[in-house]
Amino acid sequence: MAPMPLPKRAEGHDRPAAIIAPSILSSDFARLADECKRMVDLGADWLHVDVMDGHFVPNLTLGAPIVASLRRHTAAFLDCHLMVTNPEQWVAEFAKAGADMYTFHLEAAAGPGADDWHQLSPDAMNASVEDLCHGVRNAGMNVGIALRPKTPAELVAPYVAAGLVDMVLIMTVEPGFGGQSFMPVAAAKAAVLRAKFPDLNIQVDGGLAPNTIERAAQAGANVIVAGSSIFGAPNPAGVIAQLRGAVQAAAASGKPAH
Repeated sequence: MAPMPLPKRAEGHDRPAAIIAPSILSSDFARLADECKRMVDLGADWLHVDVMDGHFVPNLTLGAPIVASLRRHTAAFLDCHLMVTNPEQWVAEFAKAGADMYTFHLEAAAGPGADDWHQLSPDAMNASVEDLCHGVRNAGMNVGIALRPKTPAELVAPYVAAGLVDMVLIMTVEPGFGGQSFMPVAAAKAAVLRAKFPDLNIQVDGGLAPNTIERAAQAGANVIVAGSSIFGAPNPAGVIAQLRGAVQAAAASGKPAH
């Protein structure tokens, strides 16, 4: 089965269409299916699912069984972010569960530790990462690669250039827990990738809210993950619209990412 198509770049825009993906980590887990429906009804494009194994990051959250349960209640695009030590282990399970996007960490795919980006090169592909990209796509899911805040954006470029990656996720907080403060320096990595790859879907996750969205939008992001700022808002639909509006305005401004 082919992966679900992703948004394309329209003429006159510097990036693909805006996508707002509320993180269900901030939802009421006792009402998860209802919360997901509420987000879609309020204008969300995707549902972002944070998967943590308690090893790659110091938290334990949702897994493939939850994704499978959600799939029975929603047709929404399920954007799964695997913060796990062995991402190759879970490809088949998440494909079977109905995930649409399988985003693994470059650092995890390169080796067993969070700092294994040091062994990667901006000029060559790592065989394990390359194999995992093929495996995810062959399983019928879109391929996402995530970068922790300290991992240089240049290290993912060879995989994007080779056509192996559908989306790059730039973490603007240390992965593991919701509600952290946005890191502008990490968001600036989006500008590096946007300048090289205008058609790439670039996701930013961590501390995104109405008061930080401009930095991410101006850097070139088009896929915005937000948790507490949407779920905790008195008017979640208004926040979703504001996040989308900032990305759309930046995309059509004609200004280079910076």
